[in-house]
Amino acid sequence: MLRVRKSAVGWAVALALTAAGLTPASPATARQAIDWRPCPEDATAECGTLSLPVDWDRPRGERFDLALARRVADPALRQGSLVFGPGGPGDSGVERVVDGSSRFSADLRRRFDIVSFDPRGTGASHPVVCSRDLLARQPQLLTDQAQFDATLAGNALLRADCRARTGPLYDHVDTTSAARDLDAVRAALGERRLTFHGSSYGTLLGERYAELFPDRVRAVVLEAAMDHSLGTRAFLDTQAVTSQNAFDEFVTWCDRSTSCVLHGRDVRATWAGLRARAERGDLTDPKRPGVVLTPFELTRLTHKEFYDTWRWPGLADWLNRMEASTAVRGVVPSAGDAVAPYPFAVFCQDWSLPVRDYREYAGHLRRMARLAPDLRYPTAVFAVVTCLGAPTPVANPQHRLRVRSDVPLLIAATVHDPASGYDWATNVARQLGRHGVLLTYRGWGHGSYSTSPCVAQAVDAYLIDQVVPARGSDCPAVDPDV
Repeated sequence: MLRVRKSAVGWAVALALTAAGLTPASPATARQAIDWRPCPEDATAECGTLSLPVDWDRPRGERFDLALARRVADPALRQGSLVFGPGGPGDSGVERVVDGSSRFSADLRRRFDIVSFDPRGTGASHPVVCSRDLLARQPQLLTDQAQFDATLAGNALLRADCRARTGPLYDHVDTTSAARDLDAVRAALGERRLTFHGSSYGTLLGERYAELFPDRVRAVVLEAAMDHSLGTRAFLDTQAVTSQNAFDEFVTWCDRSTSCVLHGRDVRATWAGLRARAERGDLTDPKRPGVVLTPFELTRLTHKEFYDTWRWPGLADWLNRMEASTAVRGVVPSAGDAVAPYPFAVFCQDWSLPVRDYREYAGHLRRMARLAPDLRYPTAVFAVVTCLGAPTPVANPQHRLRVRSDVPLLIAATVHDPASGYDWATNVARQLGRHGVLLTYRGWGHGSYSTSPCVAQAVDAYLIDQVVPARGSDCPAVDPDV
């Protein structure tokens, strides 16, 4: 049995390599050019690929193709290329560009080619793929030591499956490897220094690039910054506080705004009733008839709607409809495909979040319930469960930032960001010291550039003219009802 299993894994690796065109590389050249062609989805954008090493420590080994896209600037005004680092993990930078790059101002688009890519292991850049069935078996929350042990075994099985289906790239999707990819992109674009705007998880890429290549930084914006210095407890606690703050702000808005269908009612009591029904297993999603919502899934879907204030009225309506509905169970349709992309694999190579046993895990849950009494289960809990048993040391371990660039990085932070908490941004600013400047948006949402004209103006001035905001600069909140 063992010999058959080993043979099957080896065959799957060989098949994955052949299908993806991962073959031993010829000696690397100093710099490649990107063969830009009109994108199939939209010929006004250009798409291309860049051949890069799977393992940057073995530059003559296997290679993969990094997928890129760009929209070119006005030739008369062009200053260079602005590279966008997508979030997620798992967001497609190629899709962002092909869909129009409208997140950037018209002035920026006139002056810079807007370039982005699908980070290694995601999208069209040789995605990590795994058994859909094994992915579906991952529990959201753990209930006892037996489930804790089963999850450790299940995660090991999943890692082996992903590695067999994906090939060697599976073990090299960390952000340090992606930062080296980014420098190859910079060189291929013909830029002496990098102009970069990272969003959410993409800020981790900007931070790591600035650490590795400080003399190649022209301008780096970190919008909704990740704090990559946190251990398990600090990571979970900061996420709990951040998500509870977002819920509190939503409740405050409902209390004062007639745009909220729950206006004039006790929103916290409504939420507590829904969570209790989820605990009993009789809460279904009105958007997906028959789909039963677990407590974690109820929290996850609600938390996602805090990302933009324009979503708040829809969230209130969804909660209201759930409260008025009765559970009508149905059959969840089959997913169909045997395999599925798994872009979250990068997280477990960037973060070591060990938990010894169920007792320690349960202690984390109790503490987070005190810090976030309404939401209880921040999505960070699932990240810890997913990475249980991951090999250590991880490829890109947490550490305090060590950036020594001669140009300060610009941190664009939102006080009531539901995902990348303001405390993360202030901690990143402290780590950067004189090599970073914090710009504060006093409002809400995950990110601020597309929300606040004040933030957009400051970011544009930094990217275009390298004008750094004064320390302590902030921008007023934009009223969600305006």
